Amino acid sequence: MFSRIKYIGINPARLFILSFLGLIIIGTILLLLPVSTTHSISFTDALFTTTSAVCVTGLIVLDTSKDFTVFGQTIIMLLIQCGGLGILTFASYFSYFFKGGSSFEDQLAMGDISNIDKTDDIFKTLKRILIITLGIEAVGALFIFTCLSPALIPSFGERIYFSVFHSISAFCNAGFSTLPHGIMESRYVDNYSFQLSLIFLFVLGGLGFPIVINILKYLKHLVRRIFRQIFNHKKDVHKPWVMKLGSKINLVTTFSLIIIGTVLIFVNEYDNILASHQGPGKAITALFTATTPRTAGFNSVDFSQLHMSSVVIIIILMWIGASPASTGGGIKTSTFAIAILNCINLAKGRKNIEVYSREIADISVRRAFAVITLSFIVLGIGSLLISFFDESLRMLDIIFESVSAYSTVGLSLGITSGLSTASKLVLIVLMFIGRITTLTLLIAFFKQVRTAGYVYPSEEILIN
Repeated sequence: MFSRIKYIGINPARLFILSFLGLIIIGTILLLLPVSTTHSISFTDALFTTTSAVCVTGLIVLDTSKDFTVFGQTIIMLLIQCGGLGILTFASYFSYFFKGGSSFEDQLAMGDISNIDKTDDIFKTLKRILIITLGIEAVGALFIFTCLSPALIPSFGERIYFSVFHSISAFCNAGFSTLPHGIMESRYVDNYSFQLSLIFLFVLGGLGFPIVINILKYLKHLVRRIFRQIFNHKKDVHKPWVMKLGSKINLVTTFSLIIIGTVLIFVNEYDNILASHQGPGKAITALFTATTPRTAGFNSVDFSQLHMSSVVIIIILMWIGASPASTGGGIKTSTFAIAILNCINLAKGRKNIEVYSREIADISVRRAFAVITLSFIVLGIGSLLISFFDESLRMLDIIFESVSAYSTVGLSLGITSGLSTASKLVLIVLMFIGRITTLTLLIAFFKQVRTAGYVYPSEEILIN
């Protein structure tokens, strides 16, 4: 059978897309079962919910707590987990069997999708991802469980289920909740320890597996150095560049956006949505509001009540999104950082981008430019179609919804459930494209060309 599949043109990128489509189809069928819902639902709503779960978005057209049974909620939780882990890790293994042994070209293509530099690491990543994911989710579930009192959820078993569901949803940056009004629920909106637990989970999930692994490797290196200095009294062996350039750039960008976003929301909304909170509660709510647009999708405030300027800030944060190879979406922090550094270097008259005593490769700059350009094209088309199908909606609401879907965030200004069927289908496509990324889509359908043995003369084109 594998010898036949070898000749039908399934490359890793196409297999990645087909894996997502297959999971969405299976999930849709399961959610349409009577045992999954408290009442019959339409095919469009089932497809929308499944796509939102698999693409770890969090946009909902149905109430997860009321319209789905425990079985249906468990299906959604499993779909979130599969989407968060990333079908590409399984696709890399499938491609190995389908191809009868992955070719070097296929390994490079898969590495291009997953941002893994060494081809040998492609088949080692799955084990690390599983261990790290399950470990962090277990710790997160424990944190959440300690934040819940029997007064909130009397049943011990229900508290465990609640903790596991929200831990998986948070780490995978899905934004689904079994609470009727999400974190805005009156008994939870002031539970700041619960919100801090969610922040811990979705920030780690949004950093990306390569960065988390790199951080663990760096911490291990530091512990070894300290151990040698204290106990062995041996000469310290310095190991340069344990923390990779990509990790440094993404970490600095991530925490800069968190700090700037929190300060702006805190100042802008101090007497508005933060007025009902007191003391540290204001700061924690501002932090939660500034970090959740980084593709987490949880909301402890009503985003439709934000000032217009705050909504624009949220849209920008959603568009940037999380870090590469993470459970989050968006154009990614590395893309944004490279774009900013490129602008600064152009202004200074430099030809190359230099940072942390390293030069960023030209291919990374070109990829960043491609990602930004494609995001504007996809968002423009999506917003145009929704404005055509639902003419009564404000353009700001449409743009907010489109960016939220494309960046797999899940936040809304309250228009999702009232959208027409055609607009819901547009959002489904945006969520799917945002999760698999536009570059992966192009790699899947464009034949890779071999490097030519010649170079044409270069010529500059007037830009500005």
